[in-house]
Amino acid sequence: MDPIGEKEIRGSFVNCSKGEARRINLPRALPELPWADLDFLGWRDPGAPDRGYLVAGHRGELVGISLRVAQEVRRSFTKSTVCSVCVTPHPGTGVSLFVAPRVGAAGRQGNTVGTYMCADLACSLYVRDIKRSEPGVRFETLTTEERITRAVANLEGFLDKVFDGDLRSA
Repeated sequence: MDPIGEKEIRGSFVNCSKGEARRINLPRALPELPWADLDFLGWRDPGAPDRGYLVAGHRGELVGISLRVAQEVRRSFTKSTVCSVCVTPHPGTGVSLFVAPRVGAAGRQGNTVGTYMCADLACSLYVRDIKRSEPGVRFETLTTEERITRAVANLEGFLDKVFDGDLRSA
């Protein structure tokens, strides 16, 4: 991913108001992020732990998505869960159900879509083995490039659902 600035990030959000996008707490060390290792920018809001944000290229555009963590999901601390984007297994609370309002009228009516993702939204780093989950064991034979391709395709699928029914996605 190419480095992006605050103005580009705030202007990319498609499922929240412009006022909400202006109030988003951006990552603190934005210029120092490992941009070359990121397929998308994802972060949790330190001031509101139930919120997360994701900025990615989607159909030729930079798209920002506001996310919330579903609160009613109960997990066992002894079992692992797999991220739907990067397919990394995590123990306990290492994976969260993130819910995003849909774009356009559907989102304004309260319609949402969700997916299980790494709780820290660092999927790009997990597929490259820069960051490891607690179990630290990968039981697959895919190359790093194949894992990156799969993660990008899985994220695209989720973004397609966020845009579902909106003319902008066509």
